[in-house]
Amino acid sequence: MNNEPTLSLKPEEMSYTHITPSNQNELSALIRAGTKQKDIARLLKKDRTTIWRERKRNEEEEKYHARKAKEKTTERQVEAHAKQRKLENNAWLRNYVIRKIKTRWSPEQIAGRLKLEHPNDKKKHVGKDSIYKYIYGERKDLVKFLRCKKGNFRRRYGTRIREKARDEAKKKRIDTRPDIVLTKGRIGDFEGDTIVGSDKNHILTHNERKSGMLFADKLETPTAEETRRVTVLLFRKIPRDKKYTITYDNGVTFAFHALTEEGTGMIIYFAYPYHSWERGCNENSNGLLRQYFPKRTPLGKVKKEELKKAVREINGRPRKRHGYFTPYEIFNKKDGKNDTDD
Repeated sequence: MNNEPTLSLKPEEMSYTHITPSNQNELSALIRAGTKQKDIARLLKKDRTTIWRERKRNEEEEKYHARKAKEKTTERQVEAHAKQRKLENNAWLRNYVIRKIKTRWSPEQIAGRLKLEHPNDKKKHVGKDSIYKYIYGERKDLVKFLRCKKGNFRRRYGTRIREKARDEAKKKRIDTRPDIVLTKGRIGDFEGDTIVGSDKNHILTHNERKSGMLFADKLETPTAEETRRVTVLLFRKIPRDKKYTITYDNGVTFAFHALTEEGTGMIIYFAYPYHSWERGCNENSNGLLRQYFPKRTPLGKVKKEELKKAVREINGRPRKRHGYFTPYEIFNKKDGKNDTDD
């Protein structure tokens, strides 16, 4: 990383907005790919100074991880916002709210009354959400004065959104994988995805990162349960010392990833949404398979033998990066090593 920032983008190309969580995901992937800082700035449409500052703030031991960068950013924001919290820093407003809560006014009534009594004094305005946060965070002894207490009733709206958020939180993200996965230092780290036909039928693909070995299976139905079943059956046929991790995209067919982990004994990670380049090996293999089954092909009509033949041919092609050994030959070496590997 450069010690001093320099400008390189033209004014019309630069963006003066802050680095967003999405930018942090992209920045992490580009750094891992070895992209130069000036090229990162151009791709993200940011000033090089912005990229330099983001890395300086959030790198640990000269490594940048999107998840850790987000955590640090959140910590800084929380600390900054704490200084601006009205109720914690305005004694008059705090005492007014506490007094009215004890007379069983609702936070909404308090917020509305303050605006009515002090229409031009913004320092004496506070939102109902801020009052609720203050009560549940700092003065839980006041909860008993609220008519509707948090947790007593199930919210009518937003349940599906919260469930989705909980599911997302359970996923292990790609930047938490061991370094050996990134460097392709062993046999046994896979990437997975599906290719979809014009008839909405799916072919499930798994690609081993080090060797490039491709595995493909037709899905009878494009469901999470069928994907789990087929995946577990596939990896039962593979030796234990050749299966460690799988990295998927965020498709709904991989929703049963926890059960798949249990059935395969492997750890499952997920790329960030809309970051297909984070699973470059699998994307490349899917492209090779598309030579046999182009887009708009109705995959429901593809016979299993046709699919097996295509996979055999792909795995039997010599690869330059392996010194012209084939993926099949590299994958089936007992020690999983090859002197000609990258």
